[in-house]
Amino acid sequence: MKLTVNLGANSYPIYIKNNILSQADTYIHEAFRGHKIMIISDDIVYPIYGEALTARLADWECYHIVLPHGEQTKDFQTLPQIYEAMAEAHFTRTDMIIALGGGVIGDLAGFAASTYMRGIKLVQIPTSLLAQVDSSVGGKVAVDLPQGKNLVGAFYQPSLVLIDPTVLDTLSERFIIDGMGEVVKYGCIEDADLFETLASHTSFKDLKKVLPEVITRCVDIKREIVEEDQFDTGRRMLLNFGHTLAHAIEQHFNYQMQIHGEAVAIGMYQITRIAEERGLTEAGTAERILNVLNIYRLPHKCGLPLGSLTKAISLDKKNMHGTLNLVLLHDIGNSYAEPSSLQFFDEPKRMI
Repeated sequence: MKLTVNLGANSYPIYIKNNILSQADTYIHEAFRGHKIMIISDDIVYPIYGEALTARLADWECYHIVLPHGEQTKDFQTLPQIYEAMAEAHFTRTDMIIALGGGVIGDLAGFAASTYMRGIKLVQIPTSLLAQVDSSVGGKVAVDLPQGKNLVGAFYQPSLVLIDPTVLDTLSERFIIDGMGEVVKYGCIEDADLFETLASHTSFKDLKKVLPEVITRCVDIKREIVEEDQFDTGRRMLLNFGHTLAHAIEQHFNYQMQIHGEAVAIGMYQITRIAEERGLTEAGTAERILNVLNIYRLPHKCGLPLGSLTKAISLDKKNMHGTLNLVLLHDIGNSYAEPSSLQFFDEPKRMI
């Protein structure tokens, strides 16, 4: 399956195909005419796929950086290590970075690509379900600060995205569950039929027979939204459903408790529950979300008082001109941005 993100001069193809990783050189030849490639990966993914990918890239001078896995690596202080490795290898603006890994590596490598020599080519090869359905597409790249997640970033589109569903066979169960948080999100915000597909299965194992189609549908939704709103000033905000609370939860626990998709699941359910109580979402929507979260063993609460998260929520990137644009649902498959404020969360003792 080939999809194309049509952004004029920044357009790029997305290929979704079983075992495409073993043919990566064929697709990279189409996108890249330079001489040097830096593979940025982590200490879980590179030992599984790094050497095989490097062997496929024999036509180029190939280097690699292997970083510790986990959100803590997506730190501003990690960037000098990447820049220095590329400078020592004499990388120029005509060379390229490959992000081989999940969302953390994709975001970090993407930000390095966007800033090294003011921008070099980037190929995303996502190896987690979350990255395949969401973060590898759309050009949002970032690093975290102690004050919050993704506070330093850029919009920087890749030249190519290669999605190989078979690599998910080596993914741990927790990271499959994590990715399903973002899959559920797409059904919630845009596609009631996708949501019903998820609801009609009994587990991820049961869903797996249609997984390539599910991944393709999620990517196609994101492609269409990004084409309409590349720089996240309008409709693209809808992709952040659940994320206002999710980022605050992740930061509160210093990225040691819930991982991103788990936090998104909590955020989707909890914000929908509050919105229902305030007449902003159709009654029963939160329960429908909860039922699907349970199927895929996703959490729906973290045991924190809402008041402990308001400082982090105030730094949310959708907080513009004193207005916090919350992403809510009218009902399943029908989302909208609601101009609000921190008062929406003004129940400090409420447990979420």
